[in-house]
Formats: sequence, C-alpha cells, structure tokens
Amino acid sequence: MSAPQSPVDWGDTPDPHAIRPRRLDGWTVLRVLVCAFGLVSLAYWGYIAWPFPVPGILFMIGAPVFAAVVWYLFRSPRSPIETDIVGKTIVEVALVIAAGAAWISIGHPVVGIVFIVVAALSGVVQFRKETR
Repeated sequence: MSAPQSPVDWGDTPDPHAIRPRRLDGWTVLRVLVCAFGLVSLAYWGYIAWPFPVPGILFMIGAPVFAAVVWYLFRSPRSPIETDIVGKTIVEVALVIAAGAAWISIGHPVVGIVFIVVAALSGVVQFRKETR
C-alpha cells in the first residue's frame, strides 16, 4: 500500500532561503518618520484649531484617519486601487501640503515649511526608487 501524496508539486515552490528580506536604509526610516509626523501634525491641528470637545475630537481623530485611508487606498505599495505614478504623486503632495498647512494655520509656519521640504525630499527619493 502506498502513502497518500500531496496535491502540491513541491518542485514549484520557492526556496524560503532564497527570499531576500527588504533592506532597511536611512531613506526608508526618514519616510516612515515623515508619514508618522504628518499624521501627528493633523491630530495636533485638530486639537489646537477646533474647540473642545465635539468638533475638536472629531477633527483630532478624523483628519489623521482620513489621511491614512487616502494614503492606503491610493499611495500604499499594497494599495487595493491601481494608480499610476502621477496619481500617487498627486495624492502624496496633497497629504504633505495638508500637514504642512496645518502647522502654518496654527501659527507655526517654520515647522510647516521645514516639514514640506523634508517630505518633498523624501518623496523625490522614493519616486526615483519606484521608477528605476
């Protein structure tokens, strides 16, 4: 009597040791920090710019959640909606401008401008990586 055989052809499965982990470099770390600071900026703007409790809490939670959902839908590497590089760039620029404008609107223009410049630099480097 022979043993049951698997329906999977093991010759076609990739070698788990051949899969390379993603490389973590300084630009990736900067990119994560820029995204996190942008979300925190929108939450802080909701806290400072709107009266507490009702509209303040809504904007403090809603603005960063909305930005994160838009980023996930249109800009994320695992986005469920196929978007070309121009669409991704437009979404990213809009989100960066929104976070920078949040700082400018609450009276900290230097923080807003520095954030926009650093985010733009990070975005250009990411764009170059994606279009190689």
